[in-house]
Amino acid sequence: MKKGDKVSVLDDAISGVVTEVKGNTITILTTDDFEIDFSEHELIVVDGSLKKSDLARMDVSEIIAEKEHKKPGKTVRIKPKERSLPPMEVDLHINQLVPKTRGLDNYEMLNIQLETAKRQLDFAISKRIQKIVFIHGVGEGVLRTELEYLFNRYENLKFYDADYKKYGRGATEVYIFQEKQ
Repeated sequence: MKKGDKVSVLDDAISGVVTEVKGNTITILTTDDFEIDFSEHELIVVDGSLKKSDLARMDVSEIIAEKEHKKPGKTVRIKPKERSLPPMEVDLHINQLVPKTRGLDNYEMLNIQLETAKRQLDFAISKRIQKIVFIHGVGEGVLRTELEYLFNRYENLKFYDADYKKYGRGATEVYIFQEKQ
């Protein structure tokens, strides 16, 4: 990797441009204008273009043969028991997310809760989990309103009040529509 390469982090939804290379440590400027250091093995170049030297090293006939021999994937039947599995639960009460709230103002606590919700939602989408319940509590409704704003930014989900008997009024259930593979 060299300065100016467009890269993406392998295990996170972060991408940016390489600004500095110090041995095995790569500094990138993210799309949100943050500079973050990563190890070289945590990044992948996402420029998309292949150089002639890369093509020369690839055995094209082997790649084509591999693609031709792959069998089409079988459809997996989901058993009725699995369809009604309880949803993934994410408790967003601040005392469940940080060891102590001393020194945090309301804005910082809300941001911690929203970042946790976004991270868990992205995790569920990546792991093809269909239902998540976000337990936010009743309170003044600020967190609930912010969660609804977050959920509206996703196209492949719907959300509604969670089971009243189990959670009361302080939880929202999210259903993620899965695309067929």
